[in-house]
Amino acid sequence: MNTFQYRVVSIDGDYANLKRTDIESDEIKLVARALLPPEIAEGTKLLYEYMQYQIIEES
Repeated sequence: MNTFQYRVVSIDGDYANLKRTDIESDEIKLVARALLPPEIAEGTKLLYEYMQYQIIEES
């Protein structure tokens, strides 16, 4: 299974715009907020693996 890292760029109603952080990319991915953890905010880092998003805790 592939693993990807994202950062929440913005939240617009029922959707969030995510940007990949594990590779160099300018693409923004639109994702329904129902698929994301409810605690997200702009700037939250996410890990996507096994078809699920989870928050990456910063140390």
